[in-house]
Amino acid sequence: MLTDAAIRALRPTQRPYKASDAHGLYVLVTPGGSKLWRFKYRHGGRERLLALGAYPAVTLREARELRDEARRMLARGLDPCAERQAAKRRALEAEGSTFAAVAEEWRKKQLSKTSARYQKKCWRFVERDLLPYLGDSQISEIGAPKILEAVRRVESRGVIETAHKVLQLAGQIFRYAVATGKAQSDPTPALRGALEPVRVTHMAAPTDPKKVGEILRTFDAFRGGPIVAAALRLLPLVFVRPGELRTMQWKDIDFDTCEWKYTVSKTKTPHIVPLSRQAIAILKDIHPLTGHLQGGYVFPSARSSLRPMSDAAINAALKRLGIDTKSELTAHGWRAVARTLLHEQIGYPPEVIEHQLAHAVPDPLGRAYNRTKFLAERKKMMQKWADYLDKIKNQ
Repeated sequence: MLTDAAIRALRPTQRPYKASDAHGLYVLVTPGGSKLWRFKYRHGGRERLLALGAYPAVTLREARELRDEARRMLARGLDPCAERQAAKRRALEAEGSTFAAVAEEWRKKQLSKTSARYQKKCWRFVERDLLPYLGDSQISEIGAPKILEAVRRVESRGVIETAHKVLQLAGQIFRYAVATGKAQSDPTPALRGALEPVRVTHMAAPTDPKKVGEILRTFDAFRGGPIVAAALRLLPLVFVRPGELRTMQWKDIDFDTCEWKYTVSKTKTPHIVPLSRQAIAILKDIHPLTGHLQGGYVFPSARSSLRPMSDAAINAALKRLGIDTKSELTAHGWRAVARTLLHEQIGYPPEVIEHQLAHAVPDPLGRAYNRTKFLAERKKMMQKWADYLDKIKNQ
């Protein structure tokens, strides 16, 4: 049997050789001077070899303990090599089943299908509010109390809506884990009602035609840059989401058909905005300024034509004009203004307006949206809307 002194005295030769201990354990001495523990055994009629580490990192005593553990497996009819491979697989699977690993996989497979801005916003919530508290845990072992503890930290900061958003994102990650076999269930539905409810506040938007006319008149007093001024005047005419207006590109505008075609940021569906004479006039007026720029944006950033105008630019312009974006009007509020006045003052049916807003509209076949539905009527509506805005502005 080997001793520590005998192992230390072993010297390398030109060829590897063995120094035996007992019961199949030996040291393999390599030409490079390494001393490697090996356990030789038979299983299923075949000779097998199990590596147990290198001396002196694995001592003689530890090597014998590892050999004896392997012999106990053999006594139970198990193959030590096969058991080691299975343990490695389980460890790799466990590593890939932590909340952090599943969240990263969800980000690549699911979140990546959304807009870049939305991806960045959501992943920032996950990184800041979920990963520090859940990231290292096996996702299958995380229960509702542990998730609640994480989202309560967000709630304690007073950002109730964000806390609900973080909980929603956690639910999406858990449902992805269930779908991919890494978890048995999603614990987040059990937390319904556990957080302080969100106080709903609607985007500021006037519905009194007289007030709308006053706001339109203030736009003529804007003394900012021509690009922001054009965006400020165009938004009421098209009443799209502000993010869609600021990323508007010249390639999507057809001056012959008087149409703007783009993909709706929220639903990823193609959409058509008929352009009134007034809208076309604004676009033609700004075309010499931005139509030739490399980025292709109608409203490029002041810093780089490769990026669109800031998402805060229009609301900032409203504030410069003395319009309170909390109580009077926000850039997004033009959608509510148009929805209300087109129906109540001009008389258009809600389904036509909702289609122009790119919303799903109930029909006999269920909720649906079709970019060309009511298109002829929508073209007439958009021109009447532009004329109506001129009328209340000039009263």
